Amino acid sequence: MACCWGEYQVSVDGISGQRKWRPLIYRKCTDVLWLILFFLFWAGLMFITGYAVTAGAAERLVFGYDSYGNICGRKNTYIQGAPLSGQDMTNKIHVFSLNSCSLEIKNFKINSVALCVSSCPQEQLNSLEDIQLFAKNNGSSLCIYNINISNYTLNPKAAELCPTLPVPPSKSFPLFNRCVPQNPECYSQFASILINVVNEVDVFHRILSGIMAGRDTIIGLSVLALAFSFIMVLTFRFITTLLVHIFITLVVFGLLFVSGVLWWLYYDYTNDPSIELETEKENVKFLLGFAIISTIITMVLLSLIFVLRKRIQLTVQLFWVANKIISRVPSLLFQPLWTFLILIFFWVFWVAVLLSLGTAGSAQVVSGGQVEYKILSGIRYMWWYHLVGLIWTNEFILACQQMTIAGAVTSCYFTRNKSSLPRHLILSSISVLFCYHQGTVVKGSFLITIVRIPRIILMYLYDALKEKESACARCMFKCCFCCFWCLERCLRYFNQHVYTTTAINGTNFCTSAKDALFILAKNSANIAFINCFGDFIIFLGKVFVVCFTVFGGLMAFNYHREFHVWVVPLLLVALFACLVAHSFLSVFEVVMDALFFCFAIDMETNDGSPEKPYFMDQELLNFVNHSTKLTEWEKNRKQKTPRNNEDGTELQPMFFSAGSRSCAHKRDSALESLQGNTPGTVLSQGLN
Repeated sequence: MACCWGEYQVSVDGISGQRKWRPLIYRKCTDVLWLILFFLFWAGLMFITGYAVTAGAAERLVFGYDSYGNICGRKNTYIQGAPLSGQDMTNKIHVFSLNSCSLEIKNFKINSVALCVSSCPQEQLNSLEDIQLFAKNNGSSLCIYNINISNYTLNPKAAELCPTLPVPPSKSFPLFNRCVPQNPECYSQFASILINVVNEVDVFHRILSGIMAGRDTIIGLSVLALAFSFIMVLTFRFITTLLVHIFITLVVFGLLFVSGVLWWLYYDYTNDPSIELETEKENVKFLLGFAIISTIITMVLLSLIFVLRKRIQLTVQLFWVANKIISRVPSLLFQPLWTFLILIFFWVFWVAVLLSLGTAGSAQVVSGGQVEYKILSGIRYMWWYHLVGLIWTNEFILACQQMTIAGAVTSCYFTRNKSSLPRHLILSSISVLFCYHQGTVVKGSFLITIVRIPRIILMYLYDALKEKESACARCMFKCCFCCFWCLERCLRYFNQHVYTTTAINGTNFCTSAKDALFILAKNSANIAFINCFGDFIIFLGKVFVVCFTVFGGLMAFNYHREFHVWVVPLLLVALFACLVAHSFLSVFEVVMDALFFCFAIDMETNDGSPEKPYFMDQELLNFVNHSTKLTEWEKNRKQKTPRNNEDGTELQPMFFSAGSRSCAHKRDSALESLQGNTPGTVLSQGLN
């Protein structure tokens, strides 16, 4: 491996030297210090992982546990000083309270002995004989573990070691698999105590409980998002005008339908008199937020679709140009699959560590051999560190994909003979990335991270101070959110061109940023105009994936309302669907950005002469001419001030800004040299 201080030289004459916007001439490792910093950061994550694995027990959140430290439904290890711990509870999956009709709260905990039982009593048990008969018939012992079933009626301490009589009929509810009494009097008291306990539980733990309770649904919806993303990739790969119309119609109806369902669910929840749990109230708040955001997005997208409806044919041509590159390097379409698998692995790892951190604590033996778990105060700082690791690593993985695709596109573009491209362009691009430019990708992803962290902190403060802040403070918070979001979007767009520049020149992040800024400063408006239509259709593809995945989640989670923060798992599914869609569809976005950035470099560094011939092909130049002249024609039409020259129409500079006639002449000369036509014929073909 060439890093950390290696150099890579592949020029034809073997002479290393300064780059001049040509790929694969001379390379060395870039931004090595940032790569070392990233390794040190991950060393901290590994320390947190080790601590979470040794001190945490995520299964307690999922399956529930008894008063002696045993997790229901699992084999347990012995806890020193707790004689009834360490038992095999594989067949005992429910949590049963001995005095469910007379519960009390002490230090935010239910002051009642809890046991793991194999089944909840379906009928009322009025005597010890009934309890003994229930245990024999169902194999479910309702008394303390150290008393034998045959001694229920003989043990003088049976009244203390067995449940309070009469034992009401109960049913297992999803929250920690507890047996909840069905007797009206007992149920009302049990529910009121349980509501107070659940409402006092830390929001973090309630969210974790909701996620784990609906884990099967979350996995299914994630697979659904993957299927929708794959469908969108095929749609864009073989795009036609008819497919675009069908796709836009589905997006419009999907947005309207999901918005309507969200408002209907919000109305249904607000008119439900049985809502008492804080988790259910949070469901209502999140539903209102979802409904408002969905409605705003729907209105904005409908307006944009109406404005851009006449540019559909131009968008199809843009995708044809991008697909020409993809057809030359078909392995580009498989790159998102590897990115997705890596993201899946990382997310599973991150959530597993998060669950372990949420249950990390030391077991303490109290009176009667019972066990309580004390959460350490320093865990919360580990949560924040773990969150930063999620953001930074996610951005690093996505940035690696961007640079890999950009490297393959630039190698393809700057090859003279397009019919004999180098073999394994993707593997070569990956090799160059991991051997020489990981530090650059780390630095770019870190910039995105430090922009996103203030947004998260502001959201945390906004939620913590929402009952104390004034209207002016709320307005300031929202303005800060908007500013940081806009900064993040601009930085993402700029980083993409920086990665492309690094893939071409092999320079570090700062040098590549300076070179990319030089090109973008001369061409930003026109490049943005050409790419905006393709980016908008790609954005609609992401909306399509998220929209229909959220709809499936609404239908699935709506049937599991009890005691679950099910809207938060739905938000997690929506974010995951957005991430998957972005991972798959960003192939077309990165290909378009890299392609037209290379076009701008080609026009900047070459003049079409035999000494400096262009690398572009005729189809790309025709498309740029057509799209840019269409823009000038619409601008002149709006101004209603036609300018006449000797031929009756003056063509404004089309690709480069500041009215550079020389640049327009270079572009027309390029088209003339590629087509072998006269300038007049070239211009007429461009307008057609």
